[in-house]
Amino acid sequence: MPHDRKSPSSLGDLSVGVRLFPEISGEQRLMLDSVIRLVESNCPLPVVRRQAEQNRLGDADLRREFADLGCFGLLVHEDHGGGSLSGNGVVDAALVASERGARLQPGPFVGTNVVAYALSEAGTTPGLEALADLVAGKASAVWAFDGALVGDRRSVLAVRQDGDELVLDGTVCGVQGADECDWILVSALSSDGPVQVLVANPTGGMTLERVDGMDITRRFSDIHFSSVRVPARQRLGGSADAEGLLNRQLAVACVLSAAESVGAMDANFQLALEYSRVRIAFGRPIGSFQAVKHLLANTSLLLEMAKAVVAGAAVKLGAGAPDGPALASIAKAFVGERAVELTHNCFQVFGGIGYTWEHDQHLFMRRLASESFLYGSPVAHRRSLWSHADVSTGARTGERTGGRVDA
Repeated sequence: MPHDRKSPSSLGDLSVGVRLFPEISGEQRLMLDSVIRLVESNCPLPVVRRQAEQNRLGDADLRREFADLGCFGLLVHEDHGGGSLSGNGVVDAALVASERGARLQPGPFVGTNVVAYALSEAGTTPGLEALADLVAGKASAVWAFDGALVGDRRSVLAVRQDGDELVLDGTVCGVQGADECDWILVSALSSDGPVQVLVANPTGGMTLERVDGMDITRRFSDIHFSSVRVPARQRLGGSADAEGLLNRQLAVACVLSAAESVGAMDANFQLALEYSRVRIAFGRPIGSFQAVKHLLANTSLLLEMAKAVVAGAAVKLGAGAPDGPALASIAKAFVGERAVELTHNCFQVFGGIGYTWEHDQHLFMRRLASESFLYGSPVAHRRSLWSHADVSTGARTGERTGGRVDA
């Protein structure tokens, strides 16, 4: 049986972009074109695969070039060296995240942006000093938070005050990019409620243990804290504002993570769509068979729904709408589950070739399956949305309806 095949990396045309939004401004288009050219010139998919197989860290020079395009200052106040293109930094950052996701870019892009946002919002002196390096691309950061904050697991990290110092004990599991960052924002529960503290990497008493993850294009570590002492002045904000800031951070992380997933979903679908055109079976392209047509049509609808829910969440959250956090949780839950469904559908189109190591399909499946559990699983976000809803009236019981932070 004839089997026409292109090399995996040549399938599809990613240069046109993900199109997370139907329409964007000229300034946004210019930035995205610059981001796409930067990635395709320095870290296209074949390079990502090679780095993964060689277990190499991310490229610090490439990070600085992203910073030169303003990619790490979109959620930062202008008086702190940042600024957005459209007036809605979450939308701008989500656009960049979607293009990075389509190309399976390594490195803690979401983590650095979330930490930069938190430092800018808190406005404390030690944080602002670190923030300048994050915006300039001289340093990177990750967000390490206890899973208990989003209801995924019991608390495994303790923070207590000891004079002018905060003492950290416990473990944060599966932190993406921890071994290639300069700063770690640690969030945990204390007896006084949520606490966030900025910790330099490395710091005495803190050890990083590399762990194997499903996503081989990124690196994950468990961070162990053994009586780690940090000056209390490195705490973000006061106890009164900690919960509100933490909730907003979680919402931003959910939107950007979901945007990266949507980018990977779009690229994966384009690969499958192109393969259905060039793969010949029984003298015809397989895409001409009714069963494959229906599968592709349903998958296309699923992809467009994912784009719509992420775009809507980004617009509302960036505009400060009361339901922005709830929409962020909805987007994270929906995309987290549908992304895995989409990549399984693409597997059906590729058939046996999709199961080979040489094909790029497994890289997308690994990324999407892993991403679905970052910043809270779909189950945790749905549980939180339900717990804050008044089922008798359909109304919310509180302003915060997505992601959970229980003091």
